[in-house]
Amino acid sequence: MRTDLLAPVRRDVMLADGRALAVYDSGFRDEDEFAVVWFHGSPQTGAIPDPVLAEAADRNLRVVSYARPSYGGSTPHPRRSVSSSAPDVAQVTAILGLERFAVLGASGGGPHALAAAALLPDRVIAAATFAAIAPMASDLDFFDGMVAPGGLEAAVDGPEARERFALADDFDPRSFVDADWAALEGDWAFLARDVAAAEQHGPGGLIADDLAFVAPWGFDPSHIAAPVLVVQGTEDRVVPPAHGRWLADRLPASELWLQEGQGHVSVLLSVGDALDWMLERS
Repeated sequence: MRTDLLAPVRRDVMLADGRALAVYDSGFRDEDEFAVVWFHGSPQTGAIPDPVLAEAADRNLRVVSYARPSYGGSTPHPRRSVSSSAPDVAQVTAILGLERFAVLGASGGGPHALAAAALLPDRVIAAATFAAIAPMASDLDFFDGMVAPGGLEAAVDGPEARERFALADDFDPRSFVDADWAALEGDWAFLARDVAAAEQHGPGGLIADDLAFVAPWGFDPSHIAAPVLVVQGTEDRVVPPAHGRWLADRLPASELWLQEGQGHVSVLLSVGDALDWMLERS
């Protein structure tokens, strides 16, 4: 991967309703070439991860990302849903001059990437998700296999319960397997730094994400026409493999990559391969 990377440009983009989003733009491409929108996990600042920048630069791709409301300096959007991210993406990409693009989402960013694919069908070329949470569905044992589901369980009981949980929330190290810790000490060291930076903005973004995940998403994944790659670690203890299988079974044009022995973070080591997969389908 390239190491001679310039820092992405950060700017505040004003939306039609008066909110501002913190937006990051790598600028690696000409106007008519391939671009990718990165959807960050929960919690993160919205900055583009170093490994994503490097893999995209190796392929001469432009990467754009934004901090969801209440993350990284973006204006809060009370009671936002998963689907409400699609109009935000539509406005940001239009302002940046991107007519068509691919979407790439990790963990909590996965549902939001799928929202863009579902609700912006004329603009999203392809999608890929890593360790993406699935909707709460009657045919999915949603919490089974999660080491620390407390935040999502509290969200089911509503905003006040989720806010109370945040007062005592603490990361359970059992959520990560050895492969995750190795990734955090290696190529994905960015992630730990960024999570710490995100926490400086308070828990509002994470609370809003959890509330959105357990509520109706506002779209049906089975209506997504674009090709979708679902990447899932077999040892993920944060978003268990059943979530990836559920999504892949319902997305009409999907491919499931089950990564043997990989957890919630280490599955991201396949980002470069996912970019190649989307490029082949653009």
